[in-house]
Amino acid sequence: MNEFERWRREFPEVSGAVVRMRNKAFSDGSIPAKYKVLAALAIAVVEKCKPCAQGYYQKAIEMGATKDEIKEILEVAVTMGACIAETWAREVWQYERSENDGGSCCEE
Repeated sequence: MNEFERWRREFPEVSGAVVRMRNKAFSDGSIPAKYKVLAALAIAVVEKCKPCAQGYYQKAIEMGATKDEIKEILEVAVTMGACIAETWAREVWQYERSENDGGSCCEE
């Protein structure tokens, strides 16, 4: 029995709910399922989740995504990752000039 199967047996309600969410979220609707999976791949890359990225890459291939489509979605992920980092860097840069109390959740 693999780790996923152990998880499913130990937490059937929670893992079943996640499976039902995935089935609904990644089914064809106004947006074809393949494009939803490609979006999930981009999110997994930005979130730095290796198992998700590998899984959604494989799922995209299985759903007929071409190498060019995957290349383009990875380009979007890289661009968004850099944009997100830049946005947060600007936010941090402004702390010095703000009325921030200087407190942090990381301070003892």
